[in-house]
Amino acid sequence: MRRRKTGFRSGLIAVLVDEFRLIQHASNVRRGSLAHCRWGDIMNIGVGKQHWQLAQINVGRLVAPSHDPRVRPFFDALDRVNAIADAAPGFVWRLQSEAGNATDIQPTSDPLFIVNLSVWSDAEALFEFVYQSAHTPEMARRREYFDRFEGAYQALWWVPAGHRPSVDEGLSRLWRLDRYGPSVHAFTFKARFACPGLAGAPVDMQPDPWCFGRA
Repeated sequence: MRRRKTGFRSGLIAVLVDEFRLIQHASNVRRGSLAHCRWGDIMNIGVGKQHWQLAQINVGRLVAPSHDPRVRPFFDALDRVNAIADAAPGFVWRLQSEAGNATDIQPTSDPLFIVNLSVWSDAEALFEFVYQSAHTPEMARRREYFDRFEGAYQALWWVPAGHRPSVDEGLSRLWRLDRYGPSVHAFTFKARFACPGLAGAPVDMQPDPWCFGRA
């Protein structure tokens, strides 16, 4: 019995090691990013995380038209910030027009309302870009360029790998978050839900002090 138990344990360890290597290869995970995972997550991630990516939407209403000096610094920084995103680890896709950004895509009748929509390999990659890159100082000036939102202006959700969300899909997720609060269908960095197939309570990724409002 002891020999059989030892063999089972050795086999289980080998499976876990193989699964861990698969995760690193398939998801291109940075060193240390799995430190929060439990063994149950690692065993299930082969049928879970590698098939999902993270979508995000954030919206805002400019305080003035694009030609106004009050928002000119925001538009002047767009190309540089987008280049940082495009080169960031884990970046997959972003909504853009022929101009190279999404500021001229108008999902509503309000010309001052703009939307940002993108897909990332995982929440850690997006978090690092938003809060730990050269993008962060620009984001910190949000209140200079945009009217204050009473509700949620940013939402995250999991999408199948390869899926490109539409603006309508993103706005519906934002509405759901604002109406019902964080859930697996729409969540925030303050309450990040695991991708489908992985169990666990929502995780606070601690975006403070940049986390304004309910986003």
